[in-house]
Parts: sequence; C-alpha cells; structure tokens
Amino acid sequence: MSVNAPGPSPSPSPQSGSWPAPPPRAADVLRSPQGLATALTVLLSAGAAVDLFSSGVGLYTRKLMTDYAADPAAVESGSLDLSDSLTTHTGFAQGLFALATAVVFIIWFHRVRCNGQVFRPDGFSRSAGWAIGGWFIPIGNLFIPYRTARETWEASTPYDPDGTHRRVSIAPVIAWWLVFTASELLYRFGSARYVRAETPEEIRDVSAFNAAVDLTAVVAAVLAVVFVRKLTALQRARAEELLLSRTVPGAATAAV
Repeated sequence: MSVNAPGPSPSPSPQSGSWPAPPPRAADVLRSPQGLATALTVLLSAGAAVDLFSSGVGLYTRKLMTDYAADPAAVESGSLDLSDSLTTHTGFAQGLFALATAVVFIIWFHRVRCNGQVFRPDGFSRSAGWAIGGWFIPIGNLFIPYRTARETWEASTPYDPDGTHRRVSIAPVIAWWLVFTASELLYRFGSARYVRAETPEEIRDVSAFNAAVDLTAVVAAVLAVVFVRKLTALQRARAEELLLSRTVPGAATAAV
C-alpha cells in the first residue's frame, strides 16, 4: 500500500531556524512547538534548581530535629525559625513553578499531539482533546497521558528511505513517565506525612523523606527536558520531510 501526500505547487525551502510551512488543508495544520519547548526547558530547569535547594533545606531540618530530640537546649530558636521560613518559602516557590510548568507543558503536549494527527491520522486511539483532559481524570491520569505521549512519539517518527517509519527508541518516554509518576505519588505521600508530623522525631523522619522526594523530582525534571526536546526535534524533522514530499516531484509517495 502507498500513501500519497497531496500538496500545493513547489514553494521555497524553509529558512534556518524556522518551522516548515503547514499543509494546505485546514485539518492538516502544523504548529511549531519549538517556542513552548524552550519555555518548558527554562521552567523545568529552574524548578529543578528549586527542588534541589528544597532537598538541602530538608536535610538541614533533619539535622536540627536530630539535635533537638537529643537535647532541646542545644538548638537555638533562631535556627528553628530559619528552618520554618526556608521550608515555607521553598514550598511556595515549588508550587509556583509546578503550576507554571504544568500550564505550559499541557499546551505543548496538546500541540504536539495535534501535529501527530497530521503526520499519522490513524496512529491514535483517542481524540486530541485527551491530551488535555487525560491529566484531570482520577486514576486515568496514571496512564492516559502516557499512552498519548507514546502514540505522539511514534506518529512523529520520520521515514526511512524505504518508506517505513524509522525506529527511534521509546526509552525517553518510558523513563520520563515512570520517574514523573513515582515523584508525584511520593510527593503526595510525603506531604500527608508532613502535615501529621508533630514530634521532633516525626519531623526529622519526614524531612529526610521529603529531601529524597525532591531529588526524585530533579531527576524527573531532567528526563522531562530530554523528552520534550527530543519529541520536538522529531516533529521538526518529520515536518521538514513532509514539506519535502510536497515540493519535490515523485517524493510524495512512500511505501508502507
């Protein structure tokens, strides 16, 4: 079987750094996710830095509580106040970055999903709206976004010269999703423990636990950057390939 990519008359090649021209039909509009990917890289990197600092605050609090449990008189009240202040402010900063990152990520995620529909209309099990709604369904948000990400990744894979989809490792998607999901679940568990902690020993233990959770969030952010940048690069390559098939006579037919 063959797939014929219809298109307009030849047009100039895209300028360096620009996004290839979209297909002509309204249903086949490609929109560049590059700007959103850059914003996500910045947000994820800054958020990871805050998480790393928060991990240090957790270890600092753990040490204070260890000393306090052994001898309350050995710990100055100023140190305890500093620990409380740092914990509050870093938690606030983490919340702000998490919210901003989530908003930009979902916009980017929906855009690459829509682009994937142009590249491979038969490659998805759900409509593009699930790229947004899937994140807000209890239980479903543990697997719906992952499936959308995987299908988008596969749809964005460029073709080999023989007309088959190029084999590109799905490992970045799997690694990001596993660590991200684990980080979110651990964060919720740690937050619940922190609220219930009352004694110095309980605060010490939960502070150590949350410090480890923050490090998990740092790893998740790094893997998210890899996933975002790699998928964006795949879509750019596929878009350029699609544009070429519409501007070079005979290149529109690819064996499948």
